[in-house]
Amino acid sequence: MNAPTIEDFQNYSKQQVEAATAFAATVSKGMQEIAAETSDYAKQSMAANAEAVERLLGAKTVESAVQIQTDFAKASYEGFIAKATKISEIVAKVAAEATKSAQSAYALSHIKV
Repeated sequence: MNAPTIEDFQNYSKQQVEAATAFAATVSKGMQEIAAETSDYAKQSMAANAEAVERLLGAKTVESAVQIQTDFAKASYEGFIAKATKISEIVAKVAAEATKSAQSAYALSHIKV
């Protein structure tokens, strides 16, 4: 077995840096997706809140106000669950992709140079 050369160490270092860069890029992209989804949800939520307040202010009876509030609460809950599910899917996807990068870096670290 030959002793490792400087080139072997350089190649190993390069592979480690590439794996770490891929990991960071994957996580960064995922965080951007999550931020976009969160921002989108906040905008939709604000618009729905404003609409519900307008409808409540126009309610003629207590019963209609209760119905407006009930409908708003149901829609808000469903919207939250849908967005939380989507963000969960993004997190799972990012975790799977980032794990691949981390596993390749880990595998490389156990190669005898």
